[in-house]
Amino acid sequence: MFDTIHEECGVFGVYNRGEVDVVSACYYALFALQHRGQESCGIAVNDGGVIHGHKDAGLVNDVFSRDVLASLGKGDIAVGHVRYGTTGLSRRLNTQPLIVNHVKGTMALAHNGALTNATELREALELSGSIFHTTSDTEVISYIITQERLRAGSIEEAVCRAMPRLAGAYSLVIMSPQKLIACRDPFGFRPLCIGKIGESIVFASESCALDSIGAVFVRDVAPGEIVVVDKQGMHSIETHCGTQPKSTCVFEYIYFARPDSVIDGSAVHTARQRAGAFLALERPVQADIVVGVPDSGIDAAIGYARQSGIPYGIGFIKNKYIGRTFIQPTQADREDKVRIKLNPVSATVRGKRVVLIDDSIVRGTTSARIVRLLREAGASEVHMRSSAPPFLHPCYFGTDIDSRDKLIACRHSIDEICQIIGADSLGYLSVESVEKLADNSSGFCTACFTGRYPCDPPRCPGKSRFERKIRQEDER
Repeated sequence: MFDTIHEECGVFGVYNRGEVDVVSACYYALFALQHRGQESCGIAVNDGGVIHGHKDAGLVNDVFSRDVLASLGKGDIAVGHVRYGTTGLSRRLNTQPLIVNHVKGTMALAHNGALTNATELREALELSGSIFHTTSDTEVISYIITQERLRAGSIEEAVCRAMPRLAGAYSLVIMSPQKLIACRDPFGFRPLCIGKIGESIVFASESCALDSIGAVFVRDVAPGEIVVVDKQGMHSIETHCGTQPKSTCVFEYIYFARPDSVIDGSAVHTARQRAGAFLALERPVQADIVVGVPDSGIDAAIGYARQSGIPYGIGFIKNKYIGRTFIQPTQADREDKVRIKLNPVSATVRGKRVVLIDDSIVRGTTSARIVRLLREAGASEVHMRSSAPPFLHPCYFGTDIDSRDKLIACRHSIDEICQIIGADSLGYLSVESVEKLADNSSGFCTACFTGRYPCDPPRCPGKSRFERKIRQEDER
């Protein structure tokens, strides 16, 4: 929304074994997952063994009109996707699901995450004659699975064979003419869960999507697990389970996921309140009111207030009807949109010492604007608190922070950052506490704070690495 980090995608799949309208289910589930990606979206439908779909740049409500949904028909299986690109530019050609036709049939694939060996895989595929139509690593995955499918007896066997060739983060939902498959990488970087509507099976990035369509949560897909749904029912392949240490992205709990979701058995809402409580213990301050930056800072602010005994107040009103600020053409336009997006409640903060809680500080520019808004609204003091530790290292597993150059904590001390953003004091949550946020507080990836990566970083990082390669080739 401002200068915060962004997650890549949300995926969804549904296999009808009853009376479920798979297109409608997919449509409403994507609405619930819209927070995971606002650049593009798409739905692919299996109608009598023929896979077709519709996808485009834009929000779910803009891409899928009543006529478009009707054109998709009914079908028995559907796969949906919302995208915020961390690899590949924001082009229509990078929208998902990808539909691949090969000699053994058709496949539709939706992907959440980022491969760390995508460059090497793509180079090898290109040298063997593969022609790429997109600049995202999702197409790399589709080629690898297709290669294996030509030698395998089933689509699930092909996925199982492909997994050792894929490094990094990937939660996949794959549709063939007869089956729906969900797959989570052995580290479990990105969430993926299973639900049921009667006898029908659904997969989703977050449990909030299940709630939106009346599905009952069954369980999470385990790291390394392949879950297959066909006419015989649901079964799983656990060949790759336990082969790597569990490394779920801790930022799913801090920021990415919706607060009403449950990930790997832990409620996101509870984890964020716990972060605020830890923050109050570690970074106390004398103040009159605690306010949170909407939306993901609010739960942490409530937790801070409860633990500290300082009253919680509504410090900002968020305008939910304005577009995303970072797509505005100039910096001045973006700053104007920040003021429209968030408006301070003067009656809450005037003449008071304010504890301002946000989920993180990435570049610092937005924090400075928000602190300034509070001072203009009459706050006598503003004490900034972050419910995440300082970002010191890039993330290569599905967020758009791919360089230390974008991270203010890499260039400045905490005292310097405090001065830059104009706060009276600044405090971050410790890494030790962030690792205890969830009920299942074991197996988190905290590499963006610690630099301890669960697997090797990519040889050629960068969101637009494939575009750079294309431009270099064009210039030759």
